[in-house]
Order: sequence, then C-alpha cells, then structure tokens
Amino acid sequence: MNREEVHSELAADLHCHSTASDGLAAPERVVEEAAEAGLRVIALTDHDTVAGVAAAQAAGRNLGVEVIPALELSTSWAGQEVHLLGYFVDIQAPGLLRHLSQFQRERRRRARLMVSRLAALGYPVEWARVRELAGGGSIGRVHVARALLERGYVSHVNQAFDQFLAEGRPAHVPHARLPIRDGLRLIAAAGGVAALAHPHLTRIDGLIPPMRGQGLVGLEVAHPSHDASERERYLRLANHLGLLPTGGSDAHGSESPRDRPGGVRVPLSWVEALRARAAERSAPSPDDGP
Repeated sequence: MNREEVHSELAADLHCHSTASDGLAAPERVVEEAAEAGLRVIALTDHDTVAGVAAAQAAGRNLGVEVIPALELSTSWAGQEVHLLGYFVDIQAPGLLRHLSQFQRERRRRARLMVSRLAALGYPVEWARVRELAGGGSIGRVHVARALLERGYVSHVNQAFDQFLAEGRPAHVPHARLPIRDGLRLIAAAGGVAALAHPHLTRIDGLIPPMRGQGLVGLEVAHPSHDASERERYLRLANHLGLLPTGGSDAHGSESPRDRPGGVRVPLSWVEALRARAAERSAPSPDDGP
C-alpha cells in the first residue's frame, strides 16, 4: 500500500464531542470540521447523551460524511470511573433513552451542587449562566469551569478543575454512575457495540479481560493520551483478547488542531469491523421466526 492509499484509509475519527455535551462546536459544525479535514466517517460520542446525533447525521448526508450513532457512557468498576464508547446504537431505543434521561437529571443535580459549593467558598457563579454555557446540552463540570473562567476566578479551564472541581477538591461533587456490567448491557440492548475509552487514562489494564467476559467488544487503541508505544501495546492487547481496535481525537473543539476532528485518525477497516459486529448483534436469531 503506497502513502496515498494509507492516507485515504486513515479517514475515520471515532471519538468526537459537541455542544450536546462538553464540546465547543455544535453537532453540525463538528461534521463540517470533519469534512474540512477530509474525514469520511466520524462517531459523535457525547457524554451520556445521543441528543446531537440526528443533527450531525443530517449535516453528514449533505457533506458526504458518515456519522455513526454513538455515545460515551459514564460507568464505574469498584469505584473507578470507566468510560465506555457505544457504537452503532439505536438512538430511539426506549431503554437507552430512559437511562440517559436519568443521567441528565443527575448531571443537572450535580452541577447545581457544585455551583452552591463554589458560592459557599466565596466564588459565586450564576446557575443560569452555567445552563447557557451548556447550550441546552448535557451539563457537566466543564460548563461550571467555563463560568468560573468568565468571572475571572481562574485563568484557564484546567485551573478550575485543579483548584475547585477535580476529585478531592472543595467544590467536587461525585455523580452516580452505572456499574460497568449494566453499561455494557445497556449498549448491547440498544444494538450497539461497547469499547473501553482511553485505557491509558483509566489505568485498569488488568480489568480488561474480565470486561471482555461481560460483553466488552472493543478497545480504544488510538487516543491523544496514547503515545506510539502505548498504541502498539493496546493494539497487541486487543488482538490477544479478540477485541476490536478503535480510536479517535476525543475532540472537544479547542484551538489546538489535535482537539478537532481528524486530530487522531483510524483506518476505515476498523469502522467496518465494528459495523459488522453491530450487524451481528442486531440480526434476528433463527429462533425468532419470520
């Protein structure tokens, strides 16, 4: 395969965020940026919501970019936060929508508590402004952080996390998460395939084999937090365990080129492997009858 063929094959980004959760660009704009970057396939993987998928898919049809219906689901294992990427989910699945609605209520409750704690610490921000910054999407800590930045309490968003919002900091509020077994079942019940997101950040490599036994299908090999040696290691682990490799930029839309769609690219063959596995899951059983 020559260099041009390699470049055209690396035309997918399977980890992108929009204003439906904590990204800075609207779903339609995410797709426009993907098209500008020469991508052919992206997955919109907003946190605990599929609210932006339909708009992104409509934009994708106009721009020649396939948008895989997906999400990044917050789960936990023995108190450890674990993010699952669910690909090719049915965004109208009643069970999925019911659980996501619960997640959104929990996110709003958590954000309001953080705002209250900040006020008690002498750093008041307006709840109405936090909601505006979320733009009607899934509210998270990043929106509280941006409100702190606007008020001049911090000089950048990361400082807001380091000083106030990260685990162990004075305004942090833990949020309820699905046990990973339930998260895997939820994605499967919606016809999707589940992959473990950014394993290097999670640092639970020893738990990946038992996750596979509970329904894990894929492993995020390519991610901005993974250097070349880590990508190679996780690709070997995926192959050893029979997990499908995936990856992407985890783009949220900052000024950095690597934080935009296409900042990390993966082969189209990885997309087709995920698609085939999802099709297997959604195919009727011979026992289902005609």
